[in-house]
Amino acid sequence: MDSQKEALQRIISTLANKNDEIQNFIDTLNHTLKGVQENSSNILSELDEEFDSLYSILDDVKESMISTIKQEQVRKSQELQSQLSQCNNALENSEELLEFATRSLDIKEPEEFSKAARQIKDRVTMASAFRLSLKPKVSDNMTHLMVDFSQERQMLQTLKFLPVPKAPEIDPVECLVADNSVTVAWRMPEEDNKIDHFIMEYRKTNFDGLPRVKDERCWEVIDNIKGTEYTLSGLKFDSKYMNFRVRACNKAVAGDYSDPVTLETRVEDSCVEWDPTGGKGQESKIKGKENKGSVHVTSLKKHTRSGTPSPKRTSVGSRPPAVRGSRDRFTGESYTVLGDTAIENGQHYWEVKAQKDCKSYSVGVAYKTLGKFDQLGKTNTSWCVHVNSWLQNTFAAKHNNKVKALDVPVPEKIGVFCDFDGGQLSFYDAHSKQLLYSFKTKFTQPVVPGFMVWCGGLSLSTGMQVPSAVRTLQKSENGMTGSTSSLNNVTQ
Repeated sequence: MDSQKEALQRIISTLANKNDEIQNFIDTLNHTLKGVQENSSNILSELDEEFDSLYSILDDVKESMISTIKQEQVRKSQELQSQLSQCNNALENSEELLEFATRSLDIKEPEEFSKAARQIKDRVTMASAFRLSLKPKVSDNMTHLMVDFSQERQMLQTLKFLPVPKAPEIDPVECLVADNSVTVAWRMPEEDNKIDHFIMEYRKTNFDGLPRVKDERCWEVIDNIKGTEYTLSGLKFDSKYMNFRVRACNKAVAGDYSDPVTLETRVEDSCVEWDPTGGKGQESKIKGKENKGSVHVTSLKKHTRSGTPSPKRTSVGSRPPAVRGSRDRFTGESYTVLGDTAIENGQHYWEVKAQKDCKSYSVGVAYKTLGKFDQLGKTNTSWCVHVNSWLQNTFAAKHNNKVKALDVPVPEKIGVFCDFDGGQLSFYDAHSKQLLYSFKTKFTQPVVPGFMVWCGGLSLSTGMQVPSAVRTLQKSENGMTGSTSSLNNVTQ
């Protein structure tokens, strides 16, 4: 009995759930049916308005053409009436003169006859009948005002509903993320001359890949874009990614959205820290020379690009590398930390900021073959700038154990630009983009970022676009020698 009741309860529950599903579906159908009716009514009203507009235009054109015909009729009629009046007057005068001349033939007196003959001669000379044109000034032809609307009729017969624009295709190759702005470019899969404008929607997100249906942020809309490219400026990259989608609009309707594209916008933040305890028991720490301290790395991940990258990003194929959290060969008295991703080609940019309690640090690049006890800038396989704020303030470029003092203020944050193929390593004030120093060399092996620090730590920003100001400066600085030549050489 109890088992049967339980079975019946399960059946009742199943039926109730199914009824709820069906009722929800009925509500959906009713809502859709209501939408069809409302939208059909709206479309019919718009169709009536469009045809009324056509009728109005045709009526206006008809009235204008009728007016032109009537004006031409009046003009020709007036010309002919005027000519007709002149001819009637001339005929009347001519008939009167003819009658006078005929009576003059009966005059017997020679003097009177001669007088009449002279009068007749004078009147004939002045008679309008002999100065009158006997050709009509205008013709009765009105064919120049005839019409042929056969082409227009054919065109009207081709009237049809506007096609819905196809979804645009965002071109990641032409997209660019740089200088707090994002440029999005797209194209239509086929030419469509009825497109009036585009709508672009975007939103910030911290999720990689395709946009989520229930994302924590709403789409923002940019309407009435006339071209196939748009740049969002003055952005604050406070999220890791941005989603973008575009739709095309003709006069009547907006088409489907493009496949959404996710662009990476925020850099990875990490740091290199000095550990005065010597790093005992911590596998990821590296013993240093000073005060038995060590250098270790926090919050660093090996780079794997997410979302849809912009190939216009100057870094080719990879983000400026993160720093190694552990290297077996750095277990002796060395406090140099190397990046874990090699730079083998292209242009890369990253930024370094010293923490307030940092007394000394170096920033640069080195070959992966750097010795376990080697320091940055003291070998021919490493290049760096060195900042020392302990006891005395110094700022210098170092390479192959040679030092070049830099007569510029130490910036709050240093930007590092490495052009592997061009053989150039440049350091910039990250804020003002002032060039601090450039090494010109020929890299014969892959290089990795290198760091040295004593006390405090370094904050790193990687995965960055090469700023346009840096890119412009590099073009102008490529031909310079001078202060950079003293430390430049070709290393093997």
